[in-house]
Amino acid sequence: MTWRRSPVVRVVFTASFLAIPLAAQDPPGREGAATGVAALPRPTLVARPLTTPIRLDGVLDEPAWQAEPVTGFIQAEPDEGLPATQHTHVWVAHGDGNLYVAARLHDEQPDRLVVNDIRKDFDNRVQDAFAVILDTFHDRRNGYVFVTNPAGARADRQIANEGREINASWDAIWRVETARVDDGWTVEMEIPFRSIRSAATGDVWGINFSRRIRRNNEIAFWAPVPRAYGLTRLSLAGTLTGLPETRGAGRDLRFTPYALANTVRGTGGPSFDSELQGGFDLKWGLTRGLALDLTANPDFAQVEADEQRVNLTQFSLFFPEKRRFFLENSGLFFVGDQARNTRGNLLPRVDEDLLPFFSRRIGLTEDGRTQPIHGGVRLTGNAAGFQLGAMAMRTGDVEGVPGSDFGVFRARRNLFRSSDIGGIFMFRRATDGGGENFNRIYGGDTNFRFPREIDLSVYYLASDAKGTGGEEGVTPSPADERGGHTVRASLGHDGNFLHFKLAYMEMSPDFQNDLGFLRRTGFRKYFVDWGIRPRFQFMRRLGVRETHPHLEWHYYDDLDGRMLAKWLHTGITFFMNSGGNVQIQVDPRFERIDRPFRLDRRIDRIPPGSYSWAPWSLTGGTDASRMFSFRWRGTLGELWSGTQKTVSLTMNFKPSYAFRASAGMTRTHATLDLPDASFVRTLWTVRTNYSFNPDMFIDALVQYDAAHNVFNSNVRFNLIHAPLSDLFLVWNEQRITTGDGTPPGRSLTLKLTRMLAF
Repeated sequence: MTWRRSPVVRVVFTASFLAIPLAAQDPPGREGAATGVAALPRPTLVARPLTTPIRLDGVLDEPAWQAEPVTGFIQAEPDEGLPATQHTHVWVAHGDGNLYVAARLHDEQPDRLVVNDIRKDFDNRVQDAFAVILDTFHDRRNGYVFVTNPAGARADRQIANEGREINASWDAIWRVETARVDDGWTVEMEIPFRSIRSAATGDVWGINFSRRIRRNNEIAFWAPVPRAYGLTRLSLAGTLTGLPETRGAGRDLRFTPYALANTVRGTGGPSFDSELQGGFDLKWGLTRGLALDLTANPDFAQVEADEQRVNLTQFSLFFPEKRRFFLENSGLFFVGDQARNTRGNLLPRVDEDLLPFFSRRIGLTEDGRTQPIHGGVRLTGNAAGFQLGAMAMRTGDVEGVPGSDFGVFRARRNLFRSSDIGGIFMFRRATDGGGENFNRIYGGDTNFRFPREIDLSVYYLASDAKGTGGEEGVTPSPADERGGHTVRASLGHDGNFLHFKLAYMEMSPDFQNDLGFLRRTGFRKYFVDWGIRPRFQFMRRLGVRETHPHLEWHYYDDLDGRMLAKWLHTGITFFMNSGGNVQIQVDPRFERIDRPFRLDRRIDRIPPGSYSWAPWSLTGGTDASRMFSFRWRGTLGELWSGTQKTVSLTMNFKPSYAFRASAGMTRTHATLDLPDASFVRTLWTVRTNYSFNPDMFIDALVQYDAAHNVFNSNVRFNLIHAPLSDLFLVWNEQRITTGDGTPPGRSLTLKLTRMLAF
C-alpha cells in the first residue's frame, strides 16, 4: 500500500478538518468563559519588609503572614477563566538577605491530597503542588521557578524565553518547609537573593504563582494564563514591588571541589584498574546579572545512564544532555523554534533536522565513550541590555580520538514586548591538528511575536571547516577548506483551540557542525504542523476533556529538486479528565537512501533505493498519579521493504512517595524483503527509586537486550549532605549472557563534592 493512494489516510486527514465546525458547537458556558483571560489586568503584589525573623517550619504564625494575603486564583484547567475550586492565600516578604514566600492552600478534602514523590526535582505534574516563578530582570521572558508539594519536596528550574528552554538541572540554594493543617496545607519558602541573578537596580520583578490540585487535574494561576500555556508565560505574569534596592545578593563566590575514587574492569577484561582524582568548579557572581564559571578536570561519573531504544531509522538516535555543568544556563545558547505545548509526550519534540548547539558533542565520542575534559570556562547572564553566554572547553585524547578545543559565544537582545534578535559563534579545533582540523559555525537568529499569538522564528548559520568531522551518515568532505550554510524560517500560532506552524529549511551539502546535532545535509525541507483542540461537553461526561485531531507533514528534497523523504503524521488524541491520554495515528513515509545501512547487526544491510510504508500506531497512558499506571505503544503495518509488529508497554508502581518502580518492555518483530531477512529485538527495562528523605535517595536502572544477550545495570546512591554538596556512590555493570564465560564489565565509583560559599 502506498500512502498517496490510501483511502484510510484520506479519511483520517479529512476528518481532522471536518472537526473544525463541530468544535464551534462547544457551549459558551465552558469554552466561552475561557476567552480573554490573557486580556485581564495583571495583578500586583507588594513584598513587605520583615519586622521579626521567620522560623522556617511551615507554620504560618509569624506577624508577616497575618497581613492581608493575595488570593483570587483563576483556573487554566479544566475550566479556564473560572475561579479555582479551592482557595489559595499567598504572602511575600523580604529580610535578612532572603525573599520569603508563604502560602495557605485550603482544601475541603485534605485527606485526598496526592503526593507520590519527594525526590529532588520531582515531577509536579502528577501530584498536588505549589509553584512560584520570579522574573528577576523584569524582561517578561526569563525567570526561576521554585516548586514544592505537601511533603516538602523541592524542585527548581531555570526558564529561558518563556519556556522555549526549561532547565530542570539548574540548582539553587533555597529552603522550603510544609505542614498539613485541618483545611489543607501550608508552605514557607526561603530564597536567598544571592541564589538568583537579578537586575542591578530597581525594586520591581515579575511574579506568578500556580497551584495544582491533582485529584481534579486542575491548574490555577494568580495571574491568569490561558490553558495553551503555563507558568513559564512570563509576559502574562503579575508584578512584585517593594523589593529592597540593595539586596546584597548580586555577587557571590562558590567553590566546589570534588574527590573521586573508582575501580573499573572493562567487559571481558582481566583485572580492575583503580584511580583517585579530583577537580573543582568555581562560580563567581561578577555582577548581579553576570556569573563566571570555571571547571578543572570535571567528572560526570554520577550522571544517569542512557536508556536503550530500538532504532528503525537510517539515522543515529538523539539522547539528551544530562551533565549538570552543561545544562546550567543552557537556554542562553539555544537557537531554534518556539516551543509548542504538546500536552502529552506523544511525539518527539526535538528538532530532528538541526539542533545548532548540542553540548553532548563535548566530552563524548561518536560511539559514546567518555573523553576527558581538562577544563573549561563559562560566562553567562545579562549585561548592557544583552543576554550573554560564552563557553570554552578543552578535551583530551582517548584511544585514538584526538582532543579538541571547543568554544561558543552567544548574544541576544530583547526587542519590544516579547521579541528578540541574536547571534552565535561556535568553533572546534583539534589540539593536534596544527590548525589543519577545525570547524567554525556562525550566524544570527530572530524571534518575533505578533498580535494574536503569532510567532515568527528565523535563523541563518554558516560553517567553515577543514579536516575530518561531521555527523554519521554525512559523506566526508575533502581535506581542503570548505564552507556551507543553513537557513530556517517558521511561522506559527499556539492557542487554546487552534495551533499551526509552517516552516522552510535549507541546508547545503558542505554545512558541518561539530557542536550540533543533525542527521543529514544537502536538503530543503517544507513543514506543516496543524491541529485543533475542541472540548465537547458530551465527551467530557464520558471522561474525555479534550480532543486533538492533528497532523504533521515533513517533505525533503535535495538542492536539485529530487525528493529525498516525506512523512505525514496524522492522528487524533483524546485527553482524559483524569490526566491519561489515548492517540491513534498513521504515519505514511517515504525514504530514499543512497548508502546501505543496517537495522540490526544480525541481518544484511538495507540496499540503496526508494521505500514507502505506512504503519498504524495506538499510543497512550493512564493517570500517572495513581498507584498503578501504564504507558503503551503498539505499531502494526509496513516497515521499509517489509512489515513490523512493535509493542511497547511500561507499568509504573508508586505505593508511597518514598518508593517508585517501573518495568517496561519493547519488542519489535520485523520481516524484510530487501534484504530477505527477519529479526526480533526485545528490550527490557526496570527502574526503581527509594527516597529516604528529600536529601537522600537511591536509583537503579537495569536493562536487558535479549537479542544481543547484554545485561546492563546502573545503581546510584545520592546524599545531599549540605546545600549544593553531594555524596555519590555509583555501581555500573555490563554482562554478556551468552554463557561463554566472558567476565562482566564492572565499576564502582565514590564521589564527594562540597560547596563552599564566600
